[in-house]
Amino acid sequence: MIPRYSRPEMVALWEPETRFRIWFEIEAHAMDALVGLGVVPASAAKAVWERGGFDVARIDEIEREVKHDVIAFLTSLAEHVGPEARFVHQGMTSSDVLDTCLNVQLVRAADIIIRDLDELLVVLKRRAYEHKLTPTIGRSHGIHAEPTTFGLKLAQAYAEFDRCRARMVAAREEVATCAISGAVGTFANIDPRVEEHVAKAMGLAIEPVSTQVIPRDRHAMYFATLGVVASCVERLATEVRHLQRTEVLEAEEYFSPGQKGSSAMPHKRNPVLTENLTGLARLVRGYALPAMENVALWHERDISHSSVERMIGPDATVTLDFALARLTGVMDKLVVYPERMEKNLNKMGGLIHSQRVLLALTQAGVSREDSYRLVQRNAMKVWESDGKLQLLDLLKADAEVTAKLPPAEIEQLFDLGYHFKAVDTIFDRVFG
Repeated sequence: MIPRYSRPEMVALWEPETRFRIWFEIEAHAMDALVGLGVVPASAAKAVWERGGFDVARIDEIEREVKHDVIAFLTSLAEHVGPEARFVHQGMTSSDVLDTCLNVQLVRAADIIIRDLDELLVVLKRRAYEHKLTPTIGRSHGIHAEPTTFGLKLAQAYAEFDRCRARMVAAREEVATCAISGAVGTFANIDPRVEEHVAKAMGLAIEPVSTQVIPRDRHAMYFATLGVVASCVERLATEVRHLQRTEVLEAEEYFSPGQKGSSAMPHKRNPVLTENLTGLARLVRGYALPAMENVALWHERDISHSSVERMIGPDATVTLDFALARLTGVMDKLVVYPERMEKNLNKMGGLIHSQRVLLALTQAGVSREDSYRLVQRNAMKVWESDGKLQLLDLLKADAEVTAKLPPAEIEQLFDLGYHFKAVDTIFDRVFG
């Protein structure tokens, strides 16, 4: 987590001040519940809410001696509250505070990421409709295949990130649980109603059974979802990078006035933002595996997961938040070149219409094998001429082909608009 790839709101969520504030709220809400159950006096809860405070530097100082962060926090809290602090943390264990806090942070991080996705979806939808019928070449294996539209490319990205949003909503729900169950999760020294009260106050659900810790399969699912979202970021970033290659140049990242592309070559305009996104996606995906390895803890609890989560919690969410915002900016300002798309469409001498001719021949009574042979032998001549020959001309001069398809009918098979007749249907499916 470094400033270069961070945004303030998400960073603030993981600052010590925020973490200790959440710890305080958990402890204070637990005291309110204990007051209601007659376990602690109301004056003690009142003192905590009114005088409760903490000092991050002081907590760090205490922790250096006691080697325990929750005890250090409780000691600092007691210094502010006074004698009534003896009622704080009644029947609770450290994991009750740590796990519930972590889930609060992950829920809030999910809310930010869901908002990021909403902003990206708005941009993708706008650009998709802008280029709904902008013809471009579709590629398979990186090779010209058949015509599509640039709007369809963007509609596909929209649908993908719409699924990502649904996954993030599910991941948020999965991790939004609270555990206030005491040592080994038996509620021996604390009433389950305290957990119910704290959960409601913190906007969480109760954990059905916690073995002193909240089960880490929930967190594994959460971080795996972040990895999937990151992979979708990389997929769209990779598309932009390919489209910006000099040999293609159908679209490119916005190049601002005064921007420099290379320290050595003044002419360069490089896809640095999407290359950066590719790298950030690798990092976010990398955090999913340790989250999965955290699932297997010893018996009711160990802390092998703790050091992992202290790093991947902030790093994964901060990095993905930044990546989504950067991708939104890239797509918002993406420079699109329809004329270059048209030029590339026509680059290979009409080969992109070969399937239509193949199908027309089969409809005219030619076997599929012979139809393929007839089209391919002409197509290969065009391919080997580097587009200097035209497939339409060769087919019209091929007696075997014209014996089944009149030249005028062959010409109709090279209509570009034919490929776009289902665009409205696809857009209706994607955007409703």
